[in-house]
Amino acid sequence: MLVKQTRNRKRGSLRFASSESLAISRAFIVSNEDKHHDAVHLNVLPHSGKVDELKRELASSAPQPPKPLSHQTVVDRALDPRRTPEQKKIVEKVIEAIRQVYDPEIPVNVYDLGLIYSIDINPENEIDVKMTLTAPGCPVAGSLPGEVERRIETVDEVKSARVELVWDPPWTKERMSEVAQLELGFL
Repeated sequence: MLVKQTRNRKRGSLRFASSESLAISRAFIVSNEDKHHDAVHLNVLPHSGKVDELKRELASSAPQPPKPLSHQTVVDRALDPRRTPEQKKIVEKVIEAIRQVYDPEIPVNVYDLGLIYSIDINPENEIDVKMTLTAPGCPVAGSLPGEVERRIETVDEVKSARVELVWDPPWTKERMSEVAQLELGFL
C-alpha cells in the first residue's frame, strides 16, 4: 500500500493519503506548532479475519511444554488456576525457603539451579516436591532432599513436606534460571 504524507504549512497538521481504497479509521494528534487538535485519517484494512484465523491455529496447535519451574515468574505462578490465592502465597514462601538450600558443589541455590521440578500443595497445606540432582552419582543424594524437606517445613502455614528424588527428565544446565546462569558466568 502506498501512503503519502503531506504537511499543511498553514495549520501544522499532517494528512495521510493512500492510493488504495480501504476502510478509514480516525485518529487525533496534537500539532507541535500551534497545539491545535487535527484529525488524521489513516487508511486501514477492513476486518480480514486474520485474528480469528490465528485464534483457531492457536487452539488447534499442540500444547507447549510447561516452563521449568525455575523459569516461571511470580506472575506465571499467580496465574495458575489450580491454586487458591492462599495456596499461591504459601508456594511463594516455600520457594523462598527452598532458595536457602545450596548445592555444596555449586554456589547456587537448588531452586535457581533448576533442581526443583514441581511443587504441589493440597487443601491441607501439605507440600509435595519433585526434585533431581545434577548427576545420579551426586554425593549429596542422601542428604539434599532431606534438607529441602526440613527447610520447607519451617514455613508456618505448611503442615508437612515430602520431597521425592526423580531422575526423569535428567537435569541439564538449560533448567537453570537466568540468575543462576549469570552467577556462574554462562550469560
